[in-house]
Amino acid sequence: MRKLPSKLLLAAAITAIANPSAYAAESIAEAFQNGSTSVSFRLRFEDVEVGSVSNDALTLKSRLTYKTDTFNGVSALFEVDDTTVLGDEDYSGIADSEYTDVNQAYLAYTAADTTVKFGRQRILLDNQRFVGGVGFRQNEQTYDAVTLTNKSLPDTTLFYGYISEVNNIFASDIKHKTHLVNAKYSGLPIGSVTGYYYQIEPDAATDSIDTFGIRLVGSKPAGDATILYTAEYASQEKGDGDPGYYLIEGGVKAAGVTAKLGYEVLESDNGVSFDTPLATKHKFHGWTDKFLSPVAGYPDGIEDLYVSVGTKVAGVKLLAVYHDFEAESSSTDLGSEFGLVIAKKFGKNYGLSLKYADYEAGDTGADTDKLWLTGTAKF
Repeated sequence: MRKLPSKLLLAAAITAIANPSAYAAESIAEAFQNGSTSVSFRLRFEDVEVGSVSNDALTLKSRLTYKTDTFNGVSALFEVDDTTVLGDEDYSGIADSEYTDVNQAYLAYTAADTTVKFGRQRILLDNQRFVGGVGFRQNEQTYDAVTLTNKSLPDTTLFYGYISEVNNIFASDIKHKTHLVNAKYSGLPIGSVTGYYYQIEPDAATDSIDTFGIRLVGSKPAGDATILYTAEYASQEKGDGDPGYYLIEGGVKAAGVTAKLGYEVLESDNGVSFDTPLATKHKFHGWTDKFLSPVAGYPDGIEDLYVSVGTKVAGVKLLAVYHDFEAESSSTDLGSEFGLVIAKKFGKNYGLSLKYADYEAGDTGADTDKLWLTGTAKF
């Protein structure tokens, strides 16, 4: 798509009229007149060192979002993203490249306890381990889809989506015929339980990736502390294999500190590794993104033993994470990673963060360091 300067998005945001309505519009014209407009910016410096090769990039993401008011249950949202490279454009190993595109554009209809969306939209399911938006990257992953969300049953959320195209972080539009089913029940005393079925099928694929799973998330008070726990299991039919997935995570929150210990396994069966092609993968298996795909990263599956500790000090968020990786179906040492985040918000509009990850290679791969310095503004 033809490049649009970030200044143009800023000018459009400044000239737009934002009048959020406290009531439903009485006409289509009023729905547009009472719509709301927002603009946001994210300036990021990223430095990557893989072995003896290093690259860096300075990019600015600009986003303009307009949402109409609701008329007869119908509303619309339109969102444009632009990423501009500031400085040298000759870099590799960094996912954020220059682009301008429609990030979201959908119609929504809500009646009773059901909402239907048609068009380009975010789809973020559970913790985004299977379906997500990769919001950390400058180019967010969104979906051309029809989705239905129903909350008519007590403590229950039912979701169905059909995806016709995936617009990924590399600015590629991949045709799909994918079905997503997700049902969450939060009325149990032990926590919320989610069951799901995802049939992921790009048009170019010879076979779909069929995943069935169940997820439990809960917490319990224990004196001045809170005990946290998550358990998840999924089975997958993929080509000639039937690999499995399981996660066990426990934690405690006390005195403003949250500590977690987890063990996540993506199995390999008959040479086929468990895969999550629509996930927000940057959230899992370390921030250096060494294991984004089974072919490149873990053909023998992967076991990830991790620990995290997070807190806030004087309004500054601190998070440290350590991962130890090993192949699931062999004795291959896949290395380890340490990550650190320091972030601070300034009022409602501004934010600064530093994020660092250091990966030490095991029997394969190369040592990798990544550093991100990010500033955000939203109006």
